[in-house]
Amino acid sequence: MNKARLEWVMSGLNQHVLTKAEDQFLKTALEGFNKNHALTEQQEDRLESLYKEKSQSIPNKKSDRLSVKRSENQKVKPQRPRGRVF
Repeated sequence: MNKARLEWVMSGLNQHVLTKAEDQFLKTALEGFNKNHALTEQQEDRLESLYKEKSQSIPNKKSDRLSVKRSENQKVKPQRPRGRVF
C-alpha cells in the first residue's frame, strides 16, 4: 500500500466513530508505516476490511437511537374536506 492510498483510507475511516481497538490499530498501523514506509500484509488486509465495513454505515453514526429512520412506503389517504354540519 502506498502513502496516498493509506491517507485516503485513513481519511475515510476518520469520518466514522471507531471503537478503541480500531482506533488503536489505526495509530499502530500509521506509526509502522511512517517507520518502515510499508505495512504488513495482515495490516493491509485488516485496514481494507475495516474500511469496507465502515463505508457501509452512515458517517458519524453515534448510535441507532440517534439515526434517522427510513420511512416505509406507506400509503397516505387524502383527507376529505369536511364542511360544517348543521
